[in-house]
Amino acid sequence: MERLRDVRRAAGQVRIGAPDPRLTPVAGTLAMTELVDRLGLIERLDASIGPIKERRRGFSGGQLLVGMAVAQLAGEEFLVGLDRQRADVVGQLLAPVAGLGSTTAAGLARRLSPGQWAAVETGIGDVHTAMLDILARTAPARAATLAETATIDLDATDVEVYGRQKRGVAYNYQGQRCGRPHVATWADTATVLAADLLAGNEDPRSGAAGLLYRALAALPAQARDGRVLLRADGGYFAGALARAALAADVGFAIGAHRIAPLWRVLGGLTEHDWTDAIDMPGAAVAVADYTPAWWPLDTRLLIRRVRLDPATKLSIDPRARRRRTLHPDQRVLPIAELSAPVYGYSFILTNLEVATPEQARAIEHWYRRRTQVENVFRDTKLGAALRHLPSGYPQVNRAWMWSALLAASLAGWLHHLTATSGTAGLIGHGVRGGQAMIATLRHRLIRIPARLTRHAGTLTLRPPPGHLLLDEVLARIRALPNPS
Repeated sequence: MERLRDVRRAAGQVRIGAPDPRLTPVAGTLAMTELVDRLGLIERLDASIGPIKERRRGFSGGQLLVGMAVAQLAGEEFLVGLDRQRADVVGQLLAPVAGLGSTTAAGLARRLSPGQWAAVETGIGDVHTAMLDILARTAPARAATLAETATIDLDATDVEVYGRQKRGVAYNYQGQRCGRPHVATWADTATVLAADLLAGNEDPRSGAAGLLYRALAALPAQARDGRVLLRADGGYFAGALARAALAADVGFAIGAHRIAPLWRVLGGLTEHDWTDAIDMPGAAVAVADYTPAWWPLDTRLLIRRVRLDPATKLSIDPRARRRRTLHPDQRVLPIAELSAPVYGYSFILTNLEVATPEQARAIEHWYRRRTQVENVFRDTKLGAALRHLPSGYPQVNRAWMWSALLAASLAGWLHHLTATSGTAGLIGHGVRGGQAMIATLRHRLIRIPARLTRHAGTLTLRPPPGHLLLDEVLARIRALPNPS
């Protein structure tokens, strides 16, 4: 370091030289390319989607979605980012899809038919099968765990847009013009199984049963042969989804609205019916024998209560979300008149086994992890670019949504294929829970500057000192067997 300082003092003012075309700011896209090739992602998507043009030239449907997904992984937030990526000569040599421009991508997306959009999920299912096949040969215990019990999370999120000319969007209950991605995720792998792009005023419950069936079709056969479970929040409080889960031999746990019959059931419980919840101080769980009309007969009501301090945990605003969890008799009172104990209640309808207090505690703890789907949404919005929909054409926005979901799935596949097993789970490339979010992968793995050199017919990437994760990840991907 002292020598470098001496050189700078001797040189005086630093000059700016000519641009070096051998440099790229996104050397880590090479890792995504190798992962895409190992999983056969483009080929499997193309086999399901089929041709989207009469002439066999240019880009295919799989190349369109993967090219946009990798651009979002690299930090591009708009369609024009594809043009910036295309201008990076070295980066295009490392990318899985080279030369994809914004106008080309928009034009190709508008060519896909509804049947071809549905076929995207078939291709995603084939990739999940390939990932599980690789794991079965490299980490059989981990593959067996994934195949033994699979959890499907259903949820929807709103993506606000601006501009009156955009089609396929509508005002939601908050007065925001938005689209609404409706997504089914494989919670155990943090990847996506199926998705729809709804308008902001469409109720996800109407298509929830169909989305569940499509998610089941996208699960690998090994996982379908095991135990499949469904989690959904109170937005899916409908007997149709529960009956669909029963017909598909899927165990379900669905949040319930706080309606009058449930409060009446709560009045029949005694203090001896409650047992402490797992990893949630001040919370307790109870089970009631209650089945709504037109729900499966083996449905039971699981109730969670959380003790609240009125002085610090409750808002004086009667519209506050936590205040709505109080019993109706307490909800109408001012905070000063609330007498202890004060509890917030949540209701869950399930056909899973909750006959004993230990089983009830375990199911409630498992259902509480339903927030894993929120992490996927956060990753697609803050890590990828699903925080907006870029086009006035619904087909282009659907391609943008699927690209963001593919980006999150690539992060999930990368985690399970390159992470190592530890005492507390998988040791991946993130600092919280092992699995790295897209923003972490972008900082540590993808947006790495490097120089590409050629010597004796060999291409070599030369990153700055200290960037060792790319070399480590590439070594692990290259050691993976090809899926059968």
